[in-house]
Amino acid sequence: MQFGVSTFVTDDGIGPAALGRALEDRGFGSLYVAEHTHIPVKRESPWPGGDELPRHYYRTLDPFVTLTAAAAVTERLRVGTGIALVIQRDPIILAKELASLDLVSGGRAVLGVGAGWNREEMRNHGTDPRTRMRLMRERVLAIKELWTAEQAEFHGEFVDFDPVYSYPKPVQDPHPPVMVGGSGPTTFDRVIDFGDGWMPIYGRGTDELAGQIAELRERAGRRVPVTVFAVPPKPQVIDELRAADVDEILFNLPTEPQDATLHRLDALAEVL
Repeated sequence: MQFGVSTFVTDDGIGPAALGRALEDRGFGSLYVAEHTHIPVKRESPWPGGDELPRHYYRTLDPFVTLTAAAAVTERLRVGTGIALVIQRDPIILAKELASLDLVSGGRAVLGVGAGWNREEMRNHGTDPRTRMRLMRERVLAIKELWTAEQAEFHGEFVDFDPVYSYPKPVQDPHPPVMVGGSGPTTFDRVIDFGDGWMPIYGRGTDELAGQIAELRERAGRRVPVTVFAVPPKPQVIDELRAADVDEILFNLPTEPQDATLHRLDALAEVL
């Protein structure tokens, strides 16, 4: 089982280059970052984590700038989105961003995807929350087409373009893994349909994780990689996830200044 961290990189916490170096120096295998393009002042959508939205949600850096900075100062650290809000991003641009990240990192990029929870934020991007799942599906499929086809084209309900050239192509063959977030009743349908792996949040619909993973892999007819993020660094939790046959766990790393983050990473590294 591999170990990494999931976090929000912001303008008032540790910088991405320093974070990337610190993680690799301490033996962590991956860095996954969250994103929000913005937070509407008038917010009606309930945050799944509680009543009050934490400060770091308002201040995230662009994930691909963040991950590129981390990749540039490391050699082995895998860099991924946890998660990218695909329903708020143009698929042609997103395909180029991820392929470029995969190229400059030497094949270390991972695309974690999800549909998000903040309906006001979605609407500001022209996305209808009622159709966001169908939109996410088409955009991911279009991105994979852009990554793998010499002359890529896609014709769907929401995404429609005639043959195009899209470069660079990713380093990874056939492409960077697409990890589908969530743990709802239709999540496995999405993983099997257009994903390469499953990436749930620990503690949100993961109470029967061993059985869920076995069911997913049986339905898919293959060993679906599973990454669990926002994991508390407790030995009993790690043992639980190892017994459930999880491939990778991502410790939740709070957003803090550099000195506090390095001290926290030293403590986390002791459980590796």
